[in-house]
Amino acid sequence: QVQLVESGGGLVQAGGSLRLSCAASGSIFSIKTGGWYRQAPGKQRELVATITPGDSTNYADSVKGRFTISRDNAKNTVYLQMNSLKTEDTAVYYCRLGWSNIWGQGTQVTVSS
Repeated sequence: QVQLVESGGGLVQAGGSLRLSCAASGSIFSIKTGGWYRQAPGKQRELVATITPGDSTNYADSVKGRFTISRDNAKNTVYLQMNSLKTEDTAVYYCRLGWSNIWGQGTQVTVSS
């Protein structure tokens, strides 16, 4: 079974940037959609961004213009570049394979004011 491993989370001040990575155990993102989701304390998990094998992207309204999703098929990796971070972006960020039940373990992003 494919496994996903996220990295790149951390603590950053408001206005700063972070880049998250989601590495797959196989060459899967060339044929499957990759997605980033997040879950803040006390809130439901929500979609942040997705990228299809054809490079079509979709973003939540709250991150449009600030976050960019991309992928590198040679590295079996999907990225989430997060700029102009806000305190409300604080959450655990998860990578997901397509619309499946295959998720990464999550990486914490904390934005301080």
